[in-house]
Amino acid sequence: MTNETIAAIATGLSNAGISIIRISGDKAFDIIDRIYRSKKKDKIISKEKSHTIHYGFIVDKEQIVDEVMVAIMRAPSTYTREDTVEIYCHGGIVVTKKVFDLVIRSGASIAEPGEFTKRAFLSGRIDLSRAEAVCDIINAKNDLALKNSINQLRGKSYEIIKELRDNILSSMAFIEAALDDPENYSLEGFQQKLDLQIDKECNTIRNLLNKSEDGRIIKEGINTVIVGKPNVGKSSLLNYLLGEERAIVTDIPGTTRDSLEEIINIEGITLKIIDTAGIRDTEDTVEKIGVEKSKSLINQADLVIYIIDSSTSLDENDKIISQMIKDKKVIILLNKTDLDPKARIEDLKELSNHRILSISVKENIGLEAISDNIKDMFFTGKIDFNEDIYITNERQKVALNEALDSLLMVRKSIKDNLPEDFLTIDLMDAYESLGKIIGENLEEDLVNKIFSDFCMGK
Repeated sequence: MTNETIAAIATGLSNAGISIIRISGDKAFDIIDRIYRSKKKDKIISKEKSHTIHYGFIVDKEQIVDEVMVAIMRAPSTYTREDTVEIYCHGGIVVTKKVFDLVIRSGASIAEPGEFTKRAFLSGRIDLSRAEAVCDIINAKNDLALKNSINQLRGKSYEIIKELRDNILSSMAFIEAALDDPENYSLEGFQQKLDLQIDKECNTIRNLLNKSEDGRIIKEGINTVIVGKPNVGKSSLLNYLLGEERAIVTDIPGTTRDSLEEIINIEGITLKIIDTAGIRDTEDTVEKIGVEKSKSLINQADLVIYIIDSSTSLDENDKIISQMIKDKKVIILLNKTDLDPKARIEDLKELSNHRILSISVKENIGLEAISDNIKDMFFTGKIDFNEDIYITNERQKVALNEALDSLLMVRKSIKDNLPEDFLTIDLMDAYESLGKIIGENLEEDLVNKIFSDFCMGK
């Protein structure tokens, strides 16, 4: 960590009510003393109490630049554990840049993306899992993702990982002590106890890994493709889910010739949903391209919503689509059930073993069941605003898998009745792999890469 005092515009640079400029480092108070004046010019702001806020002006050579509020926070009780100043100025682009430029000219360096949180990590205020949770909070796309990130920021992941590491470390320490001082420490029966302990730890890690797919879905959303023949109600369903007329809807088959992508939140679940061209045999060159693209999107999808017009009979195109989606997670919607039926659930069951819902998009019938079925299909347990932790970070997932592999090697060594000093090798590997999650034993380049994904001013 450098000794430079850093500064950044912590809010979006746009015309808004206020902008916040954050300064952190040993020179933060010197800088604000140079450019801040109280209304009566009787206050040296650096002499004021910590965690107080003050009204005044930012001045450049005694010329007022802006009317502001300034908060001062003394180390170590700050986000970075350094002296910190925040300037709340008016939110115009020009005035914000003027104040920020003045801060830089007065001795601060421009902060790199994520450098404030990086300093919080390097100073030991937060571990790496909590630092990454800060980024996840900023990028949260739905309530579930936000809640999970807040749980991680509160240290839920850290507590689990720390307990695992403490148990492993205790086992290693006991083995070393027994090997060095066999008269006072006996290894009799130890391997059996260790095997039970590691079995419990493996189950804890497996539980985290099993939920990691839920975590990916919570964080990134479900890649969802709406498919079906032309004119079955695909675009109408998209418009309903969006609550607006986003896709063109006509009675003419083949209206949608290209894919249309939108982000939709349904009861806290994010769907990255794509309305595709109707799949059928066609001689139209443009429509044929759209059909081929639809087939490609099916292969990439987490979820396929297959819509069928119940007022028309099933045909060869339905058989083709059913074959294309047979290995995917699918919800079949039997649409237009308000009309005289010609395609029935019994007919569909002969084509597919996927779940089938009877709906009418036009009459708003049965649509509330879609989100419940998606939850059932994708989440291993009930997803709710609880205290469970879902691993959403691929780096953390890799480290968990490495730790699990090492612990399984310890169990294999116990089964093979190998000497205790062999066990410590894999125990140490597991200990270090878990340490990567909370930021121990990480190389500088990786730390820099992690924080480079943060936004400016955080």
